Amino acid sequence: MAMSFLPLQRPDNLTTGAGHPIGDKLNIITAGPRGPLLVQDTPFIDEMAHFDRERIPERVVHAKGGGAFGYFEVTHDISRYCKAKVFEHVGKTTPIAIRFSTVAGESGSADTVRDPRGFAVKFYTDEGNWDLTGNNTPIFFIRDAMLFPSFVHSQKRNPQTHLKDPDMVWDFWSLRPECMHQVSFLFSDRGLPDGFRHMNGYGSHTFKLVNAERQPVYCKFHYKTNQGIKNLKPEDAERMASTDPDYAIRDLYTSIANGKFPSWSFYIQVMTFDQAEKFQWNPFDLTKVWSHKEYPLIPVGRLVLNRNPANYFAEIEQLAFDPSNMPPGIEPSPDKMLQGRLFSYPDTHRHRLGTNYLQLPVNCPFRTRVSNYQRDGPMCMFDNQAGAPNYFPNSFSAPETQRQHVETRFKVSPDVGRYNSADDDNVTQVRTFFTEVLNEEERQRLCQNMAGALKGAQVFIQKRWQHLPIFIFQILQAPSNRLFGVARQPFSGLAIDFQADLSQNCDSATQEHSLSYWYCKQLQC
Repeated sequence: MAMSFLPLQRPDNLTTGAGHPIGDKLNIITAGPRGPLLVQDTPFIDEMAHFDRERIPERVVHAKGGGAFGYFEVTHDISRYCKAKVFEHVGKTTPIAIRFSTVAGESGSADTVRDPRGFAVKFYTDEGNWDLTGNNTPIFFIRDAMLFPSFVHSQKRNPQTHLKDPDMVWDFWSLRPECMHQVSFLFSDRGLPDGFRHMNGYGSHTFKLVNAERQPVYCKFHYKTNQGIKNLKPEDAERMASTDPDYAIRDLYTSIANGKFPSWSFYIQVMTFDQAEKFQWNPFDLTKVWSHKEYPLIPVGRLVLNRNPANYFAEIEQLAFDPSNMPPGIEPSPDKMLQGRLFSYPDTHRHRLGTNYLQLPVNCPFRTRVSNYQRDGPMCMFDNQAGAPNYFPNSFSAPETQRQHVETRFKVSPDVGRYNSADDDNVTQVRTFFTEVLNEEERQRLCQNMAGALKGAQVFIQKRWQHLPIFIFQILQAPSNRLFGVARQPFSGLAIDFQADLSQNCDSATQEHSLSYWYCKQLQC
């Protein structure tokens, strides 16, 4: 389907921004046919002044994306876990907005690059907006929010050359071994999803659910595509990056326009506080998953997209997600990355969109009434809460607190400090992903993809990977059955393929000091 403007209809009268009718939109006012222009040409001044200011800062991450609108429908009762009205009863529907995106690229970048995909959901609930700011992966590169700015910088452009820099990417990853779980996912087949409709989504973080009896549990959110998982081959993704760089946005838009509404089944995983105390890892570690065998998926509902944006800028570019937007019954966990995002996301929206960004129609919690003591600020678009008092407490008719919505209490007993989590078992789940989740062909492609990308980095960065116990000793080398419970040969073969891919464009002098040469010597022993 070719995308175009709405069908022709009786045109409106052309006006300035102030509503004044315009008689001539093609010719500027000048003193004679060749003379200078006059400052009294208000239609021109109005047009040009607005044009000079029509761009806003793009998102510092997730700049390129598309989105749509639809609804969430409850299909299973989870009131035993959560009192939030969005899950109030089976059959209840809630309006939603979803934005999909790449992570590192700029607004004009290609949709088909190897990069995680953002998958953010805004629920317009009866108790205010709920934002689930997730990705198409259940994990992330880092577990401590202190590293987030540096991680993002490493994926962006070199500050001197303004070029994408493999040295920056692989240098950071090799210095932070907790990245390896996400890196392995990224270089697997799922690192190149076929558009937005054929990928899963995850809340990724650990959250807290609270029921009507104020009993809390920990939770993870999952949304499984009902269109089936489909991924692009690397050669197809590379070709489409030049021939159809907006492929994913186009695919989503045309699918909805043609009445093929994409949907995702919505699940939760639940972990009790007692289980969290006994969990073999930190249950709030964003670089790890919860086993589906131990903590099975519990069906909740479905997400359906059935409306395209009427205007991209108004409804998608200005769409702002904030993980601190949680209705009663949903609360944050001690997840360090989540805690960091609780501040970072609304802060960047205030910079990018303005102090009153929550008054924009697409961000406004339109299913409830906003009543507070916040006033004024740039672009205050409503009645500024009229003559209601702007201080609390007060003796007049003004909004009061509701004690039933006080957050649950929780104990914090350890000493305050800066705790280093760099070595919190960065191996086991990567090994499980490589040996149990992927099949032989998928493992082969992961190694080929990673080797092809790593070749762009300098040799000293390649060599550093020799010392990563995760990817070298425990996965590719697989030196003993005791380590894996599997035969050595299949993984040794993969490592040799990896070194061959990596070294094919290296000269012999470089090979002798390269990671691939080291692989060869180690694996042939």
